[in-house]
Amino acid sequence: MDTRFKVVIPARYGSTRLPGKPLLAIAGKPMIAHVCERAQEAEAEEIVVATDDDRIFQTVSDLGIKAVMTRPDHQSGTERIAEVATICGWSDHDIIVNLQGDEPLIPPDYIRDVAAALAGQQQAGIATLAAAIIDDEEIFNPNAVKVVLNHAGYALYFSRAPIPWERDRFTQSGGQPSGKITYLRHIGMYAYTVGFLNRYCQWQASPLEAVESLEQLRILWHGEAVLVKTVDKSPPAGVDTREDLLRVQHVLQKSLPN
Repeated sequence: MDTRFKVVIPARYGSTRLPGKPLLAIAGKPMIAHVCERAQEAEAEEIVVATDDDRIFQTVSDLGIKAVMTRPDHQSGTERIAEVATICGWSDHDIIVNLQGDEPLIPPDYIRDVAAALAGQQQAGIATLAAAIIDDEEIFNPNAVKVVLNHAGYALYFSRAPIPWERDRFTQSGGQPSGKITYLRHIGMYAYTVGFLNRYCQWQASPLEAVESLEQLRILWHGEAVLVKTVDKSPPAGVDTREDLLRVQHVLQKSLPN
């Protein structure tokens, strides 16, 4: 049976490096339009853009996509999505995929994968994605978040540090991974049940998430499971800079019919 799920796309106007990022034109459309199309291609039963800006609200509405105005004081995108679930009156068992508004190249299969993974088990109220790290340098890159799993595919820990730490190799100067274990990079796409979101919003922030600057550590700190679905490779990077915008423009322009 096909998994039924909803997609919520948080989209803020403010951005230090790219103000108005969701409305920037890529291949003849605002970026938010491309992201909505990825959700449509994933066959989400409902798509909602969550924003705190009238310009984004109007643009999305003109595309025929539902937009919801949310409060501007949320501390995280997760809290914003929880507000959307309340506004829309969704039930505790409904599955929501959090699709970032600056990910116009995200594979639709990944959206379906994370929703189906969550629906296929009972232990966790949240699921996310990871892919094997191919470039050894990425293991030591703090911008690449690593995750370690247990035997059943649930997260033991997330970190910006190289985990697991291969003591006998990494303590040597210039030590390289042994190849005996696959290092996993966390892909920041999540599926949640509405019930999980409601619990999450009641939790205090944890010291671990402050130290690592990783919001997902709050979940482990409070004793809940995080299911991690592994996929073949990391998706193309989203849009954070002007250079990213040009890269994505090039990719999407090539996909247009002649």
